[in-house]
Amino acid sequence: MDVEDYDYDLPVDAIAQTAIEPRDASRLLIAKTLEEIPFSKVASLFNPGDVVVVNRTRVRPARLRASRIPTGGAIEVLLTRRIDDERWEALMRPTRRLRSGERLAVGERTLRLVSDPRDGVATVVFEQADDIDDFLAEFGSTPLPPYFTGELEDDERYQTMFATELGSSAAPTAALHFTQGVVDSLADAGVRIAEVTLDVGLDTFRPMGEGPVEGHEIHTERIAVDVATADAINSCKRGGGRVIAVGTTVMRTLESAAGTDGAVAPVSGATSLFITPGYRPRVVDALITNFHAPRTTLLVLISALLGDDWKRVYQHALDVGFRFLSFGDAMFVEVSA
Repeated sequence: MDVEDYDYDLPVDAIAQTAIEPRDASRLLIAKTLEEIPFSKVASLFNPGDVVVVNRTRVRPARLRASRIPTGGAIEVLLTRRIDDERWEALMRPTRRLRSGERLAVGERTLRLVSDPRDGVATVVFEQADDIDDFLAEFGSTPLPPYFTGELEDDERYQTMFATELGSSAAPTAALHFTQGVVDSLADAGVRIAEVTLDVGLDTFRPMGEGPVEGHEIHTERIAVDVATADAINSCKRGGGRVIAVGTTVMRTLESAAGTDGAVAPVSGATSLFITPGYRPRVVDALITNFHAPRTTLLVLISALLGDDWKRVYQHALDVGFRFLSFGDAMFVEVSA
């Protein structure tokens, strides 16, 4: 498999630049049949006893406006990953002449580079590191996807209704379609909702480089599956129900937590699972997902479920005006038996 096999022509006007309201008014394409339904009717696809699994991660307000000390030159800093109690990975621009040891002023605090920037990314520390999340809530802003040029009336529109655990650089966008009405309809249909955590990193937006897909090193992200969720999924599978992952983040989390027998165990750790063609899911029976950008690991995951048919499905979606990427429409993909 070569990265260019996952390229396709994505017109600029197919990328959603507005957030549709209400959220569940988005369209849902059923990949197997190319039929579509409004997302508000998603419960009609499920059976009593099925479990729908969502990602409860919350996007951190990690975009900061900084100034160089002492020159005052403006630097944009995006904290992409917390390495430990002191160090952060940060995407910075511009990085010209920035070097390890340099200090930046952010609000009333000081940020210090502890590595030279490489491809715009450096390791940084806050010299006053206490109550950092309170500080970010006051001085930071929500990092929106780089291809989104529109405006949101409220940053909460880029949070899912399940977002309770602060830690991501990007939203698990497949769950942006959910509303309380959708949740109520699932409950009425006898479908349970369970939650996991995967803290989404900015690498989710980055296209792969040239060459074989197998040579791409996927990003590592923090995951957590608690006892209640593991029990709900294992009970569902024993009873003949289906597990539906809401988003690629949930699929990677569940498959990382599964043993060879398909049973899900509680876990708190990290995953670098790269789902590629030939991978046989152990847990997930179906996936709800948005339409992804060309040459991304997310698109490779979709091809692992659909094979080359992903090209036909994506072309159909473009032909009939589905909206792509983070604020776009959604797709329902069943895992082949």
